[in-house]
Amino acid sequence: METVVGLHRNHFGEIISFVTSGGRIISYQKALLEAANGVIKGVQATEDHDGKLILSPELEHTFDQYPNLF
Repeated sequence: METVVGLHRNHFGEIISFVTSGGRIISYQKALLEAANGVIKGVQATEDHDGKLILSPELEHTFDQYPNLF
């Protein structure tokens, strides 16, 4: 099972895609689907206070510890 090892942010600092341990670069939306389906471990799909699905790391509160890879 793959894990998230890095991410890509836009110039506003927003996460736009993730890098997996398998070398794939997947969009935020695809990562959300894969986390919800248990394809990627270490992240989880949760609802924010508005009911919108968001990704969050299972052990940390933010993705700040992940490197911004290009």
